Amino acid sequence: MFGRRNIPIDKELWEKIRLYAEAVGYSSPQEFVVHALEKEIASIEEADSDEEIQKRLKGLGYIS
Repeated sequence: MFGRRNIPIDKELWEKIRLYAEAVGYSSPQEFVVHALEKEIASIEEADSDEEIQKRLKGLGYIS
C-alpha cells in the first residue's frame, strides 16, 4: 500500500503523529499521515468543485 517516499518531518511533529495515530487506532503513523493527506486533498478538490459550480450558476443567471 505504501510506496517509499522520503519527506522530512521534524521529531516533535512525528512524535505527535505517532501518539495520535496510536490513540485513534491507526495501524501505523504512516497510515495516519496518508489518511490526513487524502482528507486534505479531498477538501481542496471539493472547494474547487464548489467554485466551479458557482461559476456555472452565475453563467446561467441563477445567481449574481
